[in-house]
Amino acid sequence: MAIEENLEYQMTQEGYDKLVEELEHYKKIKRPEVIEKIKVARSFGDLSENSEYDAAKDEQGFIEQKILEMEQMIRYAKIIEIDDKSNTIRLGHTVTYVELPDGVEESYKIVGSAEANPFEYKISNESPVAQALLGKEVGDVVKVSLPTGPEDSMDIKIIKVK
Repeated sequence: MAIEENLEYQMTQEGYDKLVEELEHYKKIKRPEVIEKIKVARSFGDLSENSEYDAAKDEQGFIEQKILEMEQMIRYAKIIEIDDKSNTIRLGHTVTYVELPDGVEESYKIVGSAEANPFEYKISNESPVAQALLGKEVGDVVKVSLPTGPEDSMDIKIIKVK
């Protein structure tokens, strides 16, 4: 993995803490587990035809790559301070909006790409919706380009920012 100059991972303090916790889990739990799997698989004999050994080595490679990625994110993390008093949407804010003309109300927290998880209602600041919302305020109507094509878009009205 090449290290880029001026690399920066924007994230909330919550996202940073969760990443540090996940890294510790990989180092203290997952890494030793896969090392043990490799030891057991080696005991089965001939490594050239040992699928358990191959699978464990593949898993080890995945875990080591994941550890390197998390270490890099932590090293180049930029913690974003959340301004709860601001009405202008920024990274770290939870935004409630409604799709016009008659959509349902939805709420998402805008976070850095390293901590985005739509299942937890956290969207990346690089997503089309977040890009359209950043810098806007309650009451603004925003046009969001959809990934289906440049001519496709939706209008959303910002209801609440916290």
